[in-house]
Amino acid sequence: MKIALTIIFVLVAIALTIIVLSQEGKDQGFGSALSGTVDTYWSKNKKHSKEAVIKRVTAVLGVLFIVLAAVLGSKWFR
Repeated sequence: MKIALTIIFVLVAIALTIIVLSQEGKDQGFGSALSGTVDTYWSKNKKHSKEAVIKRVTAVLGVLFIVLAAVLGSKWFR
């Protein structure tokens, strides 16, 4: 059981690394804060974009990574 969880933990860590490195940087920076926001078609449909999917996958993998690390590191699992 511990070996299987360790293998899953390593696979999640590798997938999380690849997903995080594939994300685009936030290029807007401070300049967009001064100019205000404009509602465009793209800004209204961000939840369906590739970046939104990558963001959700990153969050799920991050939570899974933390849970697996806690389980593998706990005293009752040893």
